Amino acid sequence: QVQLVESGGGMVQAGGSLKLSCAASGRTFSTYDMGWFRQTPGKEREFVAAIRWSGAGTNYADSVKGRFTISRDNAKNTMYLQMNSLKPEDTAVYYCAAEKHYSRDLSAYYQYDYWGQGTQVTVSS
Repeated sequence: QVQLVESGGGMVQAGGSLKLSCAASGRTFSTYDMGWFRQTPGKEREFVAAIRWSGAGTNYADSVKGRFTISRDNAKNTMYLQMNSLKPEDTAVYYCAAEKHYSRDLSAYYQYDYWGQGTQVTVSS
């Protein structure tokens, strides 16, 4: 069993930065692959970024590549999403997720077993 708790969301102006955190419970956190997704009204859940359990492999959506950085600190049972150069179109509810079994494609939401409650990110122009 894994529980995920997100924090760090808020309101910023375009061009600003935010850092999201996802704190996980469970001693096996370090063995789980992790990902970030986001969703806005009227849109499907969108893949943002993913990171393998070791931290060696990362993947980003084209829309955020070069601006967002995913990382994790297994000793602290925490995953992060550093968001820079934020744009109004980044406005969404951001969710963290954990996968207990290996999956080749971490961009698919249905591959994940555990989800956080979501945190709102609002970027104004």
